[in-house]
Amino acid sequence: MPVGRIAEPEGPWRHRFVAANGARFHVAELGEGPLVLFLHGFPEFWWAWREQLKPVADAGHHAVAMDLRGYGGSDKTPRGYDPLTLASDVSGLIRSLGSPEAVVVGHGWGGFVGWATAAAHPAEVAALCAVASPHPSVLLRPPYRAMTRTAVGHLLSMQVPWLPERRIGRSEYIDSHLTAWSAPRSSFPSTDEVTRYSEALSHWPSSHCAIEYHRWLLRSRLRADGRAFSRAMRRAVDVPVLQVTGMADPALRHASVAATARHLIGPLDEVRLPGVGHFPHEEAPAAFNRELLAWLSARTGSGAHGDL
Repeated sequence: MPVGRIAEPEGPWRHRFVAANGARFHVAELGEGPLVLFLHGFPEFWWAWREQLKPVADAGHHAVAMDLRGYGGSDKTPRGYDPLTLASDVSGLIRSLGSPEAVVVGHGWGGFVGWATAAAHPAEVAALCAVASPHPSVLLRPPYRAMTRTAVGHLLSMQVPWLPERRIGRSEYIDSHLTAWSAPRSSFPSTDEVTRYSEALSHWPSSHCAIEYHRWLLRSRLRADGRAFSRAMRRAVDVPVLQVTGMADPALRHASVAATARHLIGPLDEVRLPGVGHFPHEEAPAAFNRELLAWLSARTGSGAHGDL
C-alpha cells in the first residue's frame, strides 16, 4: 500500500503538507482557534491522536497532529534526528501554520521533542502537555535510572546496525512492543492499530529514521550536538506544564516523573491514570481527554504568553 494511503486515513480531519525548517511535514487538522499541536511517539504516527483531534477542535481549538520527521507522510531526510533539529521542525511548523505559538502535546519521543521545543524556542510554546515523558535532563542522567530495565533494554537493542530496521516494521514486533508497554489487560493495541503502525514503519526508510532517534540518544551524548542539547535543556522551562502518566507504565519510574519539577519555573499539574500503561491517550482516551480538556480550559486566558 502506498505510504500516502497509510498516512492519510479518512476521518473528520483534513490532510495537508506544510514546509518548515527545510523539510515537508504531513499534518492532519481539525477546527479553528488557538493552535494545539500533537506530537506522536514511537512506533506510531499522527494517527495516534485520532481520539483527541475532534474533542479538542470541538472545544474551540485548531487541533493539528503532525508526522514527525521520518515518520508517516513527512519527509524522510538522511539527517536531522537530533532533538534540537526536531525542535526547530516544531517551531517552524507552528509559524508555518500561521500561529505565533501553540500548546504542544507530546507523547514519548514526541514529549521529548516538546520539551526541547519549550527550552530552545520558548516564544512558540504557550504550554506543554508531556505524556509519558519526563524532562530530558532527568531521562538522560546516567546511569539512566529514570527508565526501567524494559526501557533501557529497548534503547540498547536499537544501537546495533541494520537489525533493528529489519525488525521494527514487522507486525509481530509492533504487536509485542505495544502490548508489552501497555497496562496488563489493556484492550490496546487492536489488530487494526497494529496493522496501521506496522505498515507505516515498513515503508523504507521509515524504520531507519525511527531508529535514528534512539541511536542519537546514546551516541551523541559527548559530541557537539549532544553537548549543545544538554546546555539548552539546562534552561528552566517557563510555561505551564501538564504531565500525564499511566500508573502501570512499565517503561518509566515514577520518581523520574516527580524529578521533572526541578526543571520548571512555570506551573506544573500532574495526572496519573490508574490501570494505564505507556500510551494513556490510546489506552484510555476518554479519561485522557477529560484531563487534557480541563487543563486547556484552565489555561485559556491565563497562558504564559496571553490567550491560548
